Amino acid sequence: MTQTPELESLTEESLTRGLLVLANLDSDLARILETLGTPPMWQREPGFATLLCIILEQQVSVAAARAVFNRLCGVVVTLTPESFLTLDDAQLRGIGFSRQKILYCRGLAQAIATGQLDLTKLERMDETVIRTELKCLKGIGDWTVDIYLLMALQRPDIFPKGDLAIAIAFQKLKNLATRPTPIQLEAMTQHWRPWRAIAARLLWHYYLSNANAKSVTVSQ
Repeated sequence: MTQTPELESLTEESLTRGLLVLANLDSDLARILETLGTPPMWQREPGFATLLCIILEQQVSVAAARAVFNRLCGVVVTLTPESFLTLDDAQLRGIGFSRQKILYCRGLAQAIATGQLDLTKLERMDETVIRTELKCLKGIGDWTVDIYLLMALQRPDIFPKGDLAIAIAFQKLKNLATRPTPIQLEAMTQHWRPWRAIAARLLWHYYLSNANAKSVTVSQ
């Protein structure tokens, strides 16, 4: 099998190819694919708005974060770093931002507005550079970077090992007595390379198919 280049973004064609490879590697993933079909791409537009939304999703459900994000978009005509910085703490708290999320998102907006961070330039950088640049900002850790790389930049081999929904799905899928830690997940998924981002999509697909799983809850 030809290795997928690190900077290559997933496409519908490479998703299909990766799913076939994973199904041959792992019978449990094959069962998800056979039972539930192809998982969504969960693709997001790269840029400030998406990264801010991912920060909002830290340690809460996607539905709760999306509600706050939608209220924010109802307040500003176009969500940019500059328009976000016009909002004061009282306005952001009214929208639903916590004190910490105000700090984190304002820091992100300021970094972009001042030229400290250029998300467009980062798009073609390798994972290590992107991770280092983004983690310089307060409130951005590995989980946030993983989700941005996986969904916004569509990198094929990103595995968000700190994601709670993925850990729950993996435990259930593999019938494990205890929920695996991020370190354990990283070790137990090495054989899925270079398609771990597709495996993550399968695990989310599986998680969401279970009873009452209306939204993915995640952890930073």
